Amino acid sequence: MITTVLMIEKPLAPVDVQLVTTLHTGETVSFVVLMQPRGDQERLLRALDDVALGELREATREEEEPEGENALAPAMHSLDHSLKALRATGAQAVGEIVDEHPLDLLRSVVEQTHADEVIVLTTPHLVEEFFHRDWASRARHTVGVPVLKLYAHNE
Repeated sequence: MITTVLMIEKPLAPVDVQLVTTLHTGETVSFVVLMQPRGDQERLLRALDDVALGELREATREEEEPEGENALAPAMHSLDHSLKALRATGAQAVGEIVDEHPLDLLRSVVEQTHADEVIVLTTPHLVEEFFHRDWASRARHTVGVPVLKLYAHNE
């Protein structure tokens, strides 16, 4: 059995579920999903990413999305949706919300579950990626297993 830690920041779209569940054809896969809610401190970076991607409307709407404590309920809903979608494919899936220190939690989960790999499924974060401060870049130096970065799809 292959154990994959899957870091997400929004609910899995059907195409994302298909992608992550078919990476290891013929193998049984178990997922540990870590859901990162939106944080207040990331508003400026998200707005800069939107501008860099040419999504000017999105940049002006950043404050409309719940953040911090207000983001916990939507994050729980997103995690529940994602776990159900993974289980519907026959995969085993458990998960939790990342409250603080996502890389510390990631390292701990990888060690506790003896995970074989980490998949970071994220939207583009151009500013963080340019400076190698995104989850995947930082995780590669932290967890001791292969880290695959994939871009999440929009429904």
